[in-house]
Amino acid sequence: MKGRELHEAIMELARRRGFFWPSFEIYGGLRGFYTYGNLGTKLKRNIEKAWRRFFVDPHGFLELDTPVLNPLRVFKASGHLEHFKDVMVECLGCHRVFRADHLIEEEAGLEYVEAMGEEAIRRLLQEKGIRCPECGGDLGEPQEFLTMFQTQIGPMGGEPGFARPEAAQGMFLNFKLGFHHARERLPFALAQIGKVMRNEISPRRGLLRLREFTIMELELFFDPQEGHCPWFKEVSDESVKLITEEMEAEGFKKPLEVTLGEAVERGYIKTEWQAYFMGVSKRFITYLGVPPERQRFRAHLPEERSHYSTQTYDHEVYLESWGWIEVAGHAYRTDYDLKAHQKASGVDLTVRRADGSRFLPHVVEPSFGLDRLVYVALEVAYRKRDGRTVLALPRWIAPIQAAVMPLVTRDGLPERAREIWSQLKGAGLTVEYEEKGSIGKRYARQDEIGTPIAVTVDYQTLEDDTVTLRDRDSWRQVRQEASRLPELLRSYINGERAFDELGRPL
Repeated sequence: MKGRELHEAIMELARRRGFFWPSFEIYGGLRGFYTYGNLGTKLKRNIEKAWRRFFVDPHGFLELDTPVLNPLRVFKASGHLEHFKDVMVECLGCHRVFRADHLIEEEAGLEYVEAMGEEAIRRLLQEKGIRCPECGGDLGEPQEFLTMFQTQIGPMGGEPGFARPEAAQGMFLNFKLGFHHARERLPFALAQIGKVMRNEISPRRGLLRLREFTIMELELFFDPQEGHCPWFKEVSDESVKLITEEMEAEGFKKPLEVTLGEAVERGYIKTEWQAYFMGVSKRFITYLGVPPERQRFRAHLPEERSHYSTQTYDHEVYLESWGWIEVAGHAYRTDYDLKAHQKASGVDLTVRRADGSRFLPHVVEPSFGLDRLVYVALEVAYRKRDGRTVLALPRWIAPIQAAVMPLVTRDGLPERAREIWSQLKGAGLTVEYEEKGSIGKRYARQDEIGTPIAVTVDYQTLEDDTVTLRDRDSWRQVRQEASRLPELLRSYINGERAFDELGRPL
């Protein structure tokens, strides 16, 4: 199953099983907004925990939680008011509005049209004879559109404000306090997970392009005269697939495979810090279930790069449904943001070196779209086996870690099953109890929502207090004492044991 068919199958599963669905449906819906159900919320939170485990906790980085609404002066200083724009076109017939670069990509089969710039977009619309995909009508003149939501802060007009399109500015505005809390030592980082909003012209592809979404961002501040990353050796031998700026400009699409150490040495990546986070990013995305061969890093050309970046690599993964899509951006922002806010606010944001000189720190930023990662995890995990759907999520991010079910609903089996369910919950595991329907149908449902282990209480349980453990992916079964389940299942979910180590094979 590929392409649109696979995407639709996942979206149908997500709705039916309670991962996510379009918001505001009772009022007809509104494109670009999705609501997460119980399973989707748990999956999302587990991916957040994994991100912290890779990017924040090992280094003792600091976390922030800053406002979603910001006054106009913040985004005027940061350059977003001038630069955070896309080109849109309106159909003169049905008056549907489209993002011009996406329309060209879909209708003409081109890639990365945004990187070509506004003039090229205008020219391609003419040359390719692009018409409205809805009604076939003529398109109007392309025009720029500011993709930030605007509002007023306070009554009677108040102060103009905008919903943040990224979380980064909150870290830059609070750099001075963050530096103080980091004991005034560089390097240090501020991290944030939170909602952002972008007034997308034509949201599409479900969770891959939203108007409100969750972002996971980290700003690493360092002295450009001391650009060595103390952890770089941990990833320097990591092999990555790169499409450099030069390759992108010349149209070479076959990635260059090099180690991160070689990439820094040859100048493909400007700083060890950026290369380090790219290595961590590859490991993190692999941890979510994406094989390394379906990952690459593609450099932005100058026309595509954000105004604040001197080098950006997108971390892309290959999906059977949509091809290569971005899941993270790795930007070298230099001192652009701190310099801009220092100039606009009049507050000194420089720090002092040991020799007494003062400077503005440079910044590298790994930024992840959490909602995209939810969809990616689901698609990569989607399997068909004997006509049944199996969601083979990595067990450490699965929303439900184990399901407990009695073989039948009589003779004391439900009562013992509920005792075991309560025991596992008390041990900190995310466990579901299920007794409705045949045992086969219950197994099938748990496979479909990605539950790694099913615990079955049967008549033998009443004799020797052992239970059957069933593996989601292989459908193999083992037998184990109920009293050992908390310890064994915790180690299994954490990846410390294989399924065959959980008990005696059946």
